[in-house]
Amino acid sequence: MDLQKIFTKKRLIFITLFVVLAFFAQRINFASLIGAEGQYFTLFQFFGPIAGAFLGSIFGIIAILTAELINFFVVGKEATWINIMRLAPMLFAAYYFGSKKRNLNIIFPLIAIGLFILHPVGRQAWFYSLFWTIPIIARLLPKKYALSVPLRSLGATFTAHAVGGALWIWTVPMTKAMYVTLLPITAYERLLFAAGIGISYVAFNALLDKVLVKFHIKVPSDILKIEKKFTVKA
Repeated sequence: MDLQKIFTKKRLIFITLFVVLAFFAQRINFASLIGAEGQYFTLFQFFGPIAGAFLGSIFGIIAILTAELINFFVVGKEATWINIMRLAPMLFAAYYFGSKKRNLNIIFPLIAIGLFILHPVGRQAWFYSLFWTIPIIARLLPKKYALSVPLRSLGATFTAHAVGGALWIWTVPMTKAMYVTLLPITAYERLLFAAGIGISYVAFNALLDKVLVKFHIKVPSDILKIEKKFTVKA
């Protein structure tokens, strides 16, 4: 494997761009996590998954993980289970948003549902895991719907929620009553995140295309995937 051919100069530039943007997005808190003091959702939730679409699933995951690790060490977070497991959800979200494959994007939420229900509290609050059928249903629809930006955005944010929720229930003490309370909050937050992901994706398509055209920069589609229907014609 020739790493120089894989990690070309242009690919590294765009990976670095997304790493920098993702790092700063993590510095802006949006809402606190119920059940964990000092843990927050950030603007990263509105932006992270789109890296999988622009860079490709694998390189998007690399960019997101790199940004998360840099943030982890810069902030000096303690290596607790909660802090470590919070690195995982966005990686799965980036894969979901960037990948056209059906099977894995269905399997991940199914595993999360299974892990949740295996927990004693999860069996009592089984209804909460119904949120995670959203990415499954979305990906089972015909491609013209499944790969639309709104459903990819919903699927990505609920995939992140599924992975995080499955890990959360086994590491953070929760009760059935707490999950009941979380139902409307989760619905509101995830719809907001999905809207943010979709808007970010469309905006970045237009912005990146404009910059590349203005400066006459040619980038192969396997390095940077721009969806032309979201670009702005001069």
